[in-house]
Amino acid sequence: MIDSEKVRTLLEAALQEQQAFLVDFQIAAGNLIQVTVDTMEGINLDGITAISRGIEHNLDREEEDFELQVSSPGVGSPLQVKEQYTQNLGRDLKVKCIDGTKHQGELVAFDGESLQLEWSERVPKEVGKGKVTVKKEVKLNLSEIKEAKVQVRFK
Repeated sequence: MIDSEKVRTLLEAALQEQQAFLVDFQIAAGNLIQVTVDTMEGINLDGITAISRGIEHNLDREEEDFELQVSSPGVGSPLQVKEQYTQNLGRDLKVKCIDGTKHQGELVAFDGESLQLEWSERVPKEVGKGKVTVKKEVKLNLSEIKEAKVQVRFK
């Protein structure tokens, strides 16, 4: 098995050079190294290539063969690290909580431990017939969240 500490050290140096952050890192059977990275602006192909080269060019395939996959999180991928919440401020999130509740709204605040979602909802008037639009909000601790995904809006 390939030395995971050596790979992690190379990865951290490459991330720092590209001003990127780590979303996920795994070494699977057969020395398959899987790395998911991003930046606050969204990582581009040049950044992914530089991180890949920073790892690959410092490992010896003669010593131990490996496969390296470096990618960015997909559009529908769940948020996994705090930086992704900061990165997605102002975007719509769909959140599933551990207790089974679900929320969907705009991510308007994130302080590193909790987030705030806001949305508009039509509710019956207190007096008379019809409905009125009201703003709703919910504050959630990260510990309450089972899964959070960015919702893509097509205009």
